[in-house]
Formats: sequence, C-alpha cells, structure tokens
Amino acid sequence: MGQKAGRTVAIGIQDFGDLIRKGYFYIDKTDFIREWWESGDSVTLIARPRRFGKTLNMSMVEHFFSVDYAKEENLFEGLSIWGNEAYRQIRGTYPLISLSFAGVKEREYRTARKKICQLLANLYVRYSFLRESGALTETDRAYFDRVLAVDMDDSDASLALYQLSNFLCRYYGKKAIILLDEYDTPMQEAYVDGYWDEFAGFTRNLFNSAFKTNPWMERAIMTGITRVSEESIFSEIMGICITHGLF
Repeated sequence: MGQKAGRTVAIGIQDFGDLIRKGYFYIDKTDFIREWWESGDSVTLIARPRRFGKTLNMSMVEHFFSVDYAKEENLFEGLSIWGNEAYRQIRGTYPLISLSFAGVKEREYRTARKKICQLLANLYVRYSFLRESGALTETDRAYFDRVLAVDMDDSDASLALYQLSNFLCRYYGKKAIILLDEYDTPMQEAYVDGYWDEFAGFTRNLFNSAFKTNPWMERAIMTGITRVSEESIFSEIMGICITHGLF
C-alpha cells in the first residue's frame, strides 16, 4: 500500500488488522504470503529473535487466509499481494487455527502445562459454534466438552489441535491452516527451571499429532525465538521436530 506523507509510525502493534484499519505506516511484506504458499512446504519454521516482526507477519497471514476475515478484503487493497488475481481468489477461504506460546513462561511443569491447556480451551471457546453444528457427532461433542473443561488429560490435550482441525475441515469442507507463534518460549523456561524432560514429552505428542499425523491440516507456520543452529539444548528442540518429520 502506498504510504502517505505524515503517516504515523506506530511502535509495538502486532495485529495486522489494527495497523491497516487505523492507517498507520506499514512496510509492505505481503509478498511473503505468495513466497510461503508457493514453497509447497507442509510446515514452515521461522526462527528469529524477538522484535523481528514475526508476530505481525503471522497476523498478516491470518488476516489474509482466515474465513473470519473474508469480508475485510479492503485490508489488502493496494498491497503487493492484491495485484495477483490467483491470491485474491483464495483470500479469506480457509479455516485457520492461531495460537501463541509467547506468554507461557512458568517456573514449573504443572503451571506450564495448565497454561497451554487453557490456550487450547480458549481456541475451543472461539469455535464453540462447531459443537452445535451438524458436523460433530455425540462422541465429538463429549471430547469438545473435555477440552473446554481445561483440566483435560494428556491424551485429550495432545489431540486438541488435531481434533479441532478435523472439526473445522468437516464444517467448512476445507483443510485448516495452523499458526503457532513462539513455540519454543515455554521450552526455554522448562530447560532453565528443570522440568525439560516432562515438558518435552508433552509438547512432542502435541506437535506430532498437530503437524505430522494430521490429514486435516493444509499448511502450518511455527515461529521460534531461539537460534537452533548452535550446539545447545535448543538443538534438541529441533531434534524433536525433525525426528517427527515436522520440518
């Protein structure tokens, strides 16, 4: 989008919709959408330090693809991606799951697990209309309720993203896109505070079901804040993902 003289440069806004709706200065990065989509990768990892613009980029992707923003095509008018007719046709046509682990910075496994379960429950609250739709069976609704209860067991928690993808695919007739921001923030805390083994097992099962063995996922992006190329504990984080075929 062409920038007008005197446009305010807002600091710290991470919501793409807010940035555009309020007319703040925006450097057009929408060609990332085309580059990512045409890469054909099932799961894409973006590892960069904090304050690198990862969350804003994820928000941009969400606003472009999600059916929740289907009526807001004006957000992208005048931006680079809008000049491509093929992408105008797929904008706003995908069910999309978006969550962030950026705030999971707990000092013990119990509270870290509980916070992630709360984030998963929040997703199910957001899509609570699915529960009463004809897309779900009685068994599905019982599972839905267990996740909403927050105190779900490990089995239900590990399948939460997998099952939500399934429910969304059945409802919309289209596979879901999954966005997970700062997947490794709680892993840093787990290592520093000494509950790495427990937490790695929990997240391994969650990632495996959501990103590897998920026939209802179209594409996914995960962002991380750690440099995984170094020989460190965070190379083990990548090891978990690579071993399970995530990247």
